[in-house]
Amino acid sequence: MRARLRVVELSADLSAPCAPGELFGWIDDLSNYPEWMTLVHRAEPVAERDGLQRWNVELRARIGPFARSKRLIMARTVCTPNTEVVFERDESDGRLHSMWRLSAQTTAVGSGSHLVMRLHYGGGLWTGGLVERVLHEEITRSRDRLIRLIAETRR
Repeated sequence: MRARLRVVELSADLSAPCAPGELFGWIDDLSNYPEWMTLVHRAEPVAERDGLQRWNVELRARIGPFARSKRLIMARTVCTPNTEVVFERDESDGRLHSMWRLSAQTTAVGSGSHLVMRLHYGGGLWTGGLVERVLHEEITRSRDRLIRLIAETRR
C-alpha cells in the first residue's frame, strides 16, 4: 500500500537592512544556503541540463533524537536578478519523484528590502504535523542567521 501523498506549503518572510540586490546574492545560488539555513545540509553544483543551473541538495532535519534526510536535484528555473528566483526538483533518473519547489521574491522597502520565500513539496516522507513544525522552526531560526551574515559582510 502506498502512503497518501499531499502537497505541503510553507512560507516565511523577513525584512533586511540592505538593498534587494545584496539580499538576492544570498538566495539565488543554493550553494549559499548551508551557511544560513541548517536545513540545507549540503548543496553542490552539478551539470546543467537544458541550460538550467542545477544542484545536488541534501536536506536534513532533527526531530528529537532522530534525523531525517532527503537528497534531491534542484534546478534554478526562474532567475530575475534582484527580484525573483525559483528552484524546482529536476531529477534525471527516469523515475517519478514528488514535487519540490522553492520560490523567493525580494522587494525594496525604504532603505532595506523584504524577502518572501515559499516551499511547496509533495510526498509522504516530510509530511505530518511534527515534521512541518520542525521545518517551520528551522526556517524561523534561519532568518536570524541570514541577517547576521548580511551584517557581517557589510563590515
